[in-house]
Amino acid sequence: MLKRSIEKLYLFIIFAFLYTPIITLIIYSFNKSKLRSKWGGFSLRWYESMLSNPSISTALYYTLLVALLSALIATIIGTLAALGISHMKTFYKRIVMNLTYIPVLNPDIVTGISLMLLFIFVRLRLGFTTMLLAHITFNIPYVILCVLPKIKQLNKHTYEAALDLGATKMYAIVKVILPEIMSGVITGFLLAFTLSLDDFVISYFTTGNGVSNLSMTIYTMTKRGVRPEINALSTLMFVSILVLLLIINKRTKPSKKNDYISL
Repeated sequence: MLKRSIEKLYLFIIFAFLYTPIITLIIYSFNKSKLRSKWGGFSLRWYESMLSNPSISTALYYTLLVALLSALIATIIGTLAALGISHMKTFYKRIVMNLTYIPVLNPDIVTGISLMLLFIFVRLRLGFTTMLLAHITFNIPYVILCVLPKIKQLNKHTYEAALDLGATKMYAIVKVILPEIMSGVITGFLLAFTLSLDDFVISYFTTGNGVSNLSMTIYTMTKRGVRPEINALSTLMFVSILVLLLIINKRTKPSKKNDYISL
């Protein structure tokens, strides 16, 4: 009994340490007063001010556009890559999967600088296109890792059976295989969208003048002092990412013991 109480207390302290600053930020986003040391009453003043701020509106536009496009393209490429990897021999599969894990484990600053140097080397002007390409690049491995477990659950003979029944290769993939792994594809898309929405470091190194996402805009605004609009904007970003993560968690909840792939 004592051991359980200590474990619960320890868990409570950890979560309190992690989420107390975020809860404080959310509370002060509804503070009518501009002063952080004074509570002036409940108000949506800073949310209205945030929505009427042109720099925030522009950043929100680029953030959503890049997140949607990069997640969609990365999902298509990642799904096709996962299908190809699943049919590889064990030796080659391990090599490709190790290469897939590198971008996931690699520090964002290394990825960002590397992509920036690559774009400069190929004389590609930094801006919206380069930031989109960068987001697609770092999202693909996550999509692959989401789709592969669903492919692993498939009966190995499903594809061959569809071909034996007269289906073409493309028809078998689209009408037979894809519906079976759709939950993993959707999960990969949501995860890619969330990662793109939240990215700062890679975006910072791969974008140009006039193009910035919400993370970069918040960083720029904090240099002039933390304004209440930042609290409101950060609250909306936190809630949006939390909702997406809850959806991802619900979709990835295993229904069988062998839902996860061991590579």
